[in-house]
Amino acid sequence: MSKLQALDLAKINQDLGRDAQGLIDWAIGLGQTAIVTTNFRPFEAVILHMVSRAQPDVQVVWMDNGYNTEATYRYADEVTKQLDLNLRIYLPLRSRAHREAVEGPAPALDDPRHAAFTQEVKLEPFARALRETAPTVWFTALRATDSAVRAQMEPVSINPDGLIKVAPLLHWSSKELHEYCQQHGLPNNFDYADPTKGQEQRECGLHLSH
Repeated sequence: MSKLQALDLAKINQDLGRDAQGLIDWAIGLGQTAIVTTNFRPFEAVILHMVSRAQPDVQVVWMDNGYNTEATYRYADEVTKQLDLNLRIYLPLRSRAHREAVEGPAPALDDPRHAAFTQEVKLEPFARALRETAPTVWFTALRATDSAVRAQMEPVSINPDGLIKVAPLLHWSSKELHEYCQQHGLPNNFDYADPTKGQEQRECGLHLSH
């Protein structure tokens, strides 16, 4: 039995599930290829700071859907420079200008075309990122308060792709995230929008598929 097959997830979640940095250090200590995904939404600097502190050259994957606010793009640049991130940006195969010239603005959530839109701007770029980065460990900043689906997740799990999915901030509150940013001099950004979700408490599909 390999080291990864022998993982006792229940014990890891019990012992480290509420120790974010300890959980990250444990996962990095597995010695496997790791990525951390980000969308540069509010408080994303926290997980990026924690993971890059444990492994400075960790691959940081951003699926830039092309619909981010100007503030989000500025925030992405600021955090990347401040933390010297090894950032890898994955774009849709068509630019926003191309897709809107042919199909018009991003479809509304109740539009039958919305699933295809999400596939194009988020899910396909993520699948491409997984192929190219070939990780065994995936760090994500998802939190239990984000949606009903995420509230049922564990800090460490094995996802359908066979990846070790690590959510160190799963049980953190916004107050704790804010205090961490203050303590470590990290910038933040609240001018954020995701056209694949449209509203809080709605899944875009990425964490349902992966």
